Amino acid sequence: MSQIYPVILSGGTGSRLWPVSRSQMPKQLMPLLSSRSLLQETALRLAGVDGIAPPLVISNSDHRFMIAAQLQELGITPTALVLEAVGRNTAAAAAVAAKIVGDLEADGILVLLPADHHVPDGEGFKEAVLEGARYAEAGQIVTFGVTPKSPETGYGYIKRGAHIDDGAFAVARFCEKPDLARAEAFLAEGGYDWNSGIFMARADVLTEEMKTLCPEILTKCVSAVAGSHRDLDFLRLDQPAFEACPSEPIDTAVMERTSRAVVIPLNIGWSDVGSWNALWELGEKDQSGNVISGDVIALDTKDTYIRGNGRLVTTLGVKDLVIVDTGDAVLIADKGRVQDIRGLVSELKALGRSEHDTHARVHRPWGFYESIEAGDRYQVKHLMVKPGASLSLQMHHHRAEHWVVVKGTARVVLGNRALLLSENESTYIPIGTPHRLENPGKVPLSIIEVQSGCYLGEDDIVRIDDRYGRLEETPSKKMISSKAI
Repeated sequence: MSQIYPVILSGGTGSRLWPVSRSQMPKQLMPLLSSRSLLQETALRLAGVDGIAPPLVISNSDHRFMIAAQLQELGITPTALVLEAVGRNTAAAAAVAAKIVGDLEADGILVLLPADHHVPDGEGFKEAVLEGARYAEAGQIVTFGVTPKSPETGYGYIKRGAHIDDGAFAVARFCEKPDLARAEAFLAEGGYDWNSGIFMARADVLTEEMKTLCPEILTKCVSAVAGSHRDLDFLRLDQPAFEACPSEPIDTAVMERTSRAVVIPLNIGWSDVGSWNALWELGEKDQSGNVISGDVIALDTKDTYIRGNGRLVTTLGVKDLVIVDTGDAVLIADKGRVQDIRGLVSELKALGRSEHDTHARVHRPWGFYESIEAGDRYQVKHLMVKPGASLSLQMHHHRAEHWVVVKGTARVVLGNRALLLSENESTYIPIGTPHRLENPGKVPLSIIEVQSGCYLGEDDIVRIDDRYGRLEETPSKKMISSKAI
């Protein structure tokens, strides 16, 4: 049998799980159901299985260092880490993967895996993938239909057609997300499965189908791969070619139109973790039906999801709510309205609020920074620098900084000088002075940074040098955004 290549699709933002999931730190990179992130759980799901290659991950550029670090934690060296300049949905990602895998092995089998799904029955999933590979190798395009537990309106459905063999069926049709009445009718009729968004096909078969069914998507993606270039451990797709690609899900671009589709029903406890209701259903409930994490006291509270983040959360006399505290934002929602949280996120964007995009703690390849306090002409941050890591060499036009070491050892480049600071030692960086912060030690370095000046925005940064290759993102070396530090 041909080799199987897991393709992890990690381009979404998971806005229905705001305020935990945000554009710069989406749900697939968060540990929502275990000590590992959803992406890590996805990467491990098929790891170490004979005949299955290391994963190929497709993501946007902003998340690349976090994804690389999370895979490194697992000891997984991916087949490729592919970066999209813009999101172009799953058909484009599939075309890119088919080109990359096809260049390695023409009849290599792709299995497209969303990065943010939860699969409790890992062994059952492996068996299903190996079963699906038989049909894929024979030239069919396989999808997996999840046995429905309820008339869910948040999923698309697949209507089974004629029975083929060993539990596989032809696909009669794909159905868009229904209203409640239609979903109830699907379950009453039988023969319908939830659309898992997991697909398998040989690289050459998928390419052949896309050449017929969605040629423009295929052509642009082939050009994007052909024009790609290496950036450290990443493969950057050619931006103009990929931006010109139409945005369409593989469901409508290929699966609804191909004659090669087969569906294999799954009964493995699958969830797309698409809402707070899903996390409530998956969580361990107390005697009152509550799912609670963090420092929480819940009195006379029933069937409620409560997630704290360090500070005390208390409830009294409520039921059927979702309460989520992230430190910089609090969500209180009726459980029946959680599918509408995207509207809240859209409102935040329209108001120009940063909370839709970033958390108070912002992750960087060198570690993270976290805002502690801000006021007129001052701001206080906590910086954590990983052992052996360093910030970019940079300067500021409008602010000075004072650094105090609270844990570890810091090497500070300050103009033409280099300083070595231990715990409880500090230094001052005047406005306009080139500086760099490094951690030469073997333990994480913690710094308290006090900024002062007439303007404290993160776009007051001139980056001079950077070991992570991020100068390409800001070629003019002029004032740049918070993505740069």
